[in-house]
Amino acid sequence: MNSLIVTGGGSGLGKELALLFSQKGFHILLAGRTVEKLTGVKHEIEASGGSADTLQLDVSNGEEVSRVIGNAGKKYDIHGVVNNAGVGHFGPFVEISEKQINEMLDTNVIGTILVTKTVLPLLVDKGEGRVMNIISTAGLRGKVNEAVYCASKFAVRGFTEALQKEYEGSNIKFNAVYMGGMNTPFWDAGDYVKDPSRLPSAKSVAEVIMVQIDQDTIIIESKK
Repeated sequence: MNSLIVTGGGSGLGKELALLFSQKGFHILLAGRTVEKLTGVKHEIEASGGSADTLQLDVSNGEEVSRVIGNAGKKYDIHGVVNNAGVGHFGPFVEISEKQINEMLDTNVIGTILVTKTVLPLLVDKGEGRVMNIISTAGLRGKVNEAVYCASKFAVRGFTEALQKEYEGSNIKFNAVYMGGMNTPFWDAGDYVKDPSRLPSAKSVAEVIMVQIDQDTIIIESKK
């Protein structure tokens, strides 16, 4: 059975994409830092007739990524990865701390690059596969109070577009997904979004992504 890694798979969009991909017959490898959340999603997938396992993983840790995904590649027939893990800190640029800057760049940019670099050789050997990068509309245009977050997402956009060109003509598909804000736990750590319930659900966004999955670029704008 083809396996698909989903980083940040314990909640939000990662969880919803994991559920939908499992319904398409993929064995899901839920990757993230919080085992309890991943285990909950694993049970939900299994309850709906799918199969899943968990990978405790900090995507910003290169040694950990190499070891955990390397071991997974020996155990599972990996078909691809959904790079969904992400961190956001918002507010006036001069008020964003160095720690917050590093956290966004390490998770959003370095994490996506490290995971892709580890998974891609497995897909090349297989002769096919998929890399789906969850980027956000912050990777399409600058936004007030999101300077560093936008910088991290623009970086992932460039990374994804470059790989699309590098592997053009191959059977490895790269999806660049740009979506607006969603009603997910992403906003729980602060008050940047006052009422997340007004935003689209992660489930509805995941369903749109699956409908458009054959497209290189998927743009889902949140309605104001």
